[in-house]
Amino acid sequence: MQRNMEHGYLAPARPRPSRTNSRSASRNARLRDEVCGVTESAAIMFVDDHAIVREGYRSLLQKQPRLKVVAEAGDGAEAYRLFKQTRPDLVIMDLAMPGLGGIEAIRRIRQWDPAARILVFTMHQNAAYAVQAIRAGAKGYVTKSSPPEALVRAAFDVLQGRIAFSADIDHELALSRVASTPAATDVLTPREFEILRMLLAERSTEDIAEILHLSPKTVANTRYLIKAKLGVTSDIELVLVALRQGILGERRGIEQDASGP
Repeated sequence: MQRNMEHGYLAPARPRPSRTNSRSASRNARLRDEVCGVTESAAIMFVDDHAIVREGYRSLLQKQPRLKVVAEAGDGAEAYRLFKQTRPDLVIMDLAMPGLGGIEAIRRIRQWDPAARILVFTMHQNAAYAVQAIRAGAKGYVTKSSPPEALVRAAFDVLQGRIAFSADIDHELALSRVASTPAATDVLTPREFEILRMLLAERSTEDIAEILHLSPKTVANTRYLIKAKLGVTSDIELVLVALRQGILGERRGIEQDASGP
């Protein structure tokens, strides 16, 4: 079925094929093999707050057979709205975005449509983010440091109902499974993890309540519950836990989450 992109997010015409060297042609042939099992054109929504990232990966995805980017969003709230309007076959979702983050957007989309297929594509290489994204409903997790073909392969995997991880995050998850003590953040729900992320980004209780459509009292209670689950009593201790878990160490992503559009 032909799907139209939401007004303001019209997909460009497919680019004309260009000449490639033998190595590139061989790589593209391997990628084309991934279409086995994808029998119809798959509609994709790409979510990232950087337009240049969306443009680059839109071009990459639309060069693949049976993939078409039908919608794009710059934050989690817009992604949720556009998902309900366009009903794509696959959502490729960033996590670090201003306003509503990717984990909460995943949770909302999956709550609205339990069959939604969502692939995370993010700079975060921490196992805690991957665990929370999968708990929220994502079916795959690829880091932006991975080769471009890793994203394409993961997209086909998720479309075919498989779980997909890039090699680096698969390694991080394996290390976390054999660790002598479990990650403290494993005890948090996706909603609690999202609030923790926003607290670490120095968002106020009122800001968090507005973004998540919660009451300030609910956010304050959740903040208390997070501390109780992590066994801390102060904000300083909370920051120390985040540092030990490597969550706060990814400073670029935290600062990006805290910035406005």
